[in-house]
Amino acid sequence: MTTMARPFKALQMPNLSESIKEAAWRQINEFGASSLSLRKIARELGITAPAIYNYFPDRDALVTALIIDAYASFGDCQHEAGQAHPGQGREIERLKATGLAYRKWALVHPLRYLLIFGNPVPGYVPPMQKLLPVMMRSLGTLVGIIAELHVLGRLHIEGVPLPMLKPGNRFFALMETADEGMHAVYAVAMLIWSRVHGLVSLEITGQQLPFAEDGAALYLFELDSICRQFVRSPESAPDATGFSSNH
Repeated sequence: MTTMARPFKALQMPNLSESIKEAAWRQINEFGASSLSLRKIARELGITAPAIYNYFPDRDALVTALIIDAYASFGDCQHEAGQAHPGQGREIERLKATGLAYRKWALVHPLRYLLIFGNPVPGYVPPMQKLLPVMMRSLGTLVGIIAELHVLGRLHIEGVPLPMLKPGNRFFALMETADEGMHAVYAVAMLIWSRVHGLVSLEITGQQLPFAEDGAALYLFELDSICRQFVRSPESAPDATGFSSNH
C-alpha cells in the first residue's frame, strides 16, 4: 500500500520540482547546505527516490538549481532598485538604491545569500557555463550605473588597479572582449561589491557590532564613502570620455 501511495502523491503535486527545492531550503535552514540529501527530501515529500531523480539526477544538480534561483531573485532585486531613480543626474541615487537593496535582499534571504556568496558546499564543483549568465546579470545593474558615470566623465578611477585576468579565470572571456574603458568600469564595480559584501556578510553571520539598532549605520556610512571616493560631482567632471555605452 505504501509503495503505491507515494507515486500517487508525487503525481498530485502541481509542481514537484518547486516542491523539491522548497524542501531543500528547509533542509539547508535546519542542517546546513553540506547536509543536503535528495533521499531525505524524498522522504519528507513522501515520494520515491527515483521520482526525485527524474528532476535532479544528483545533489549537485539540485544545488545548481538553488544557486540559479537565488541569483535570479538577487538580480531582480538589483534591477528593480536600479530603475527607481530614472534620468541623467540621478546616478548617485541609483547607486545608493542598489546598495540598499543588496543589504535588504541579504537580510530577507540569508540562506540564499550564503549559498551564492558564502562558504561553498563541500565537494560541489560549480558549472560555470550555467552559472556565469545569472552571476553577471546579478551584477549587471551595478556595472550599468558605473558605466553611465564613466560615460558622463563622473567616474573617479585614478589609481584604481585594472584587472589582469588569465585564461581559466571565470571572467576571462568577458574581460577579453572588453575595451579599456570597461576594464575600469568592472574594476570599480568589483571594488564596490567587495566592500558592501564584506559588511553584509559580517552582519548576517552576527560578526558585526551594531552601529545602530538595526545595524544599518555603518552600511549607510560606507555607501556615502563609496560615492565620495568614486563619483565626481557634475561640476567637476571633465569633458566626455568618448567611452561608448554600447558595451
